Amino acid sequence: MATLYVSEFRGVLPDMDGNIPQAVCMPPEAEQTVAIGGTAAASSGFDARTAIIRVIADSVCSVSVGSNPTATTSMLRIAADSPEYFKVAPGQKISVIANT
Repeated sequence: MATLYVSEFRGVLPDMDGNIPQAVCMPPEAEQTVAIGGTAAASSGFDARTAIIRVIADSVCSVSVGSNPTATTSMLRIAADSPEYFKVAPGQKISVIANT
């Protein structure tokens, strides 16, 4: 079965010169996986310190983020093996469903 990999991050911190880099702070606050199938499945709620998530799926899927999301195939489509980053709020979840 296909999998959506979710890494949770606090956000980004300025470098020594005060510039905001285009990178997240490692290590992740938490990591989890969600099975991608023909019906929507949701992650656990994001950590209290999570501000950004990185997701990567090993098959094409659609996702939705919210307090109680249910993804459908008409929602945001994610290509296989292409990482995506999203700004989220603590406690929210990501829902995923297989797409073509």
